[in-house]
Amino acid sequence: MTALPFDLPCPDISMWRQGNTGTEGVWHFDSGQPGRHVLISALIHGNELCGAWALKGLLEAGVHPAVGRLTLMLANLSAFERFDEANHDASRFVDEDMNRQWMDERIAEPRTLERQRVAALAPWVQQADWVLDLHSMHEPGAPLLLTGMHPRNLQLARQLANPVHIVVDAGHKDGVRMRDYGRFGLPDDQAPETRSLLIECGFHGDPASRDVARDLCIRFLEVSGVLSASALQAALPGWRQAGAPQQWALEVTGPVVARSEKFRFAEPFTGLECISKAGTVIGDNDGEPVTTPYDDCVLVMPSVRQARAGVTVVRFARRRLL
Repeated sequence: MTALPFDLPCPDISMWRQGNTGTEGVWHFDSGQPGRHVLISALIHGNELCGAWALKGLLEAGVHPAVGRLTLMLANLSAFERFDEANHDASRFVDEDMNRQWMDERIAEPRTLERQRVAALAPWVQQADWVLDLHSMHEPGAPLLLTGMHPRNLQLARQLANPVHIVVDAGHKDGVRMRDYGRFGLPDDQAPETRSLLIECGFHGDPASRDVARDLCIRFLEVSGVLSASALQAALPGWRQAGAPQQWALEVTGPVVARSEKFRFAEPFTGLECISKAGTVIGDNDGEPVTTPYDDCVLVMPSVRQARAGVTVVRFARRRLL
């Protein structure tokens, strides 16, 4: 597979990895005033540099909440230490994907490095009211804000007014994401105070992914109420980008799961293509044609980079204008 150009340098976070909480990589600031507890996470996967850049910037700027509390969390530091732009897939995790381990039964069996780290980080996530989890993609693509199925998260995505595409998706078949851990996975009537979003900022190596991460951070902090727009603008000039002229909700209806590493798409899809006719062949799954299940079917994050048996290679979605 042809290597993609990697133009985003790896940030030096050495002075920030200790944290100020007793938990490595976790920084916590308490205003002493009533308000939400807001958590922003980066490096759930060790090759997602945009989030590390954003948290480094927040820490360097001395961003502290005016009300409530703020936690900044550099998650999979062990995977990040292995980062090599020539083989960035190898530093996604050490033993297993950290963003599938947020389940109490797995935390209770910390047999992998990622589960041990989740056990250390879980108390901070449990305390938080609002969570923003910063990610990036192993293929070039437009930013996607993932809300899960809860209406309260979609409402927050609309308040943020960026990016253009909002993915309304259920949980992952291989385990629970941090975004859905504990009360963040509960229905609106059981946890109305919580919000949790996962932003896919673009390709790992694209400097534009750093801009997306910074923009979402400043919007998230403002809407949460822990800092005012004027205070954020003063502390973080140039972080806010132009808002989306309109936003689309992409309601995921199901995945396509590869049978083997031989899965191939019929065209070089890059994501967000809207296929007008049901039954259109979009790929080959070990000799079986893969077709769109309905008219105006949107392809979400198509990629064969990680293709092997059991791996999702694309998701189908219906779209609607918000």
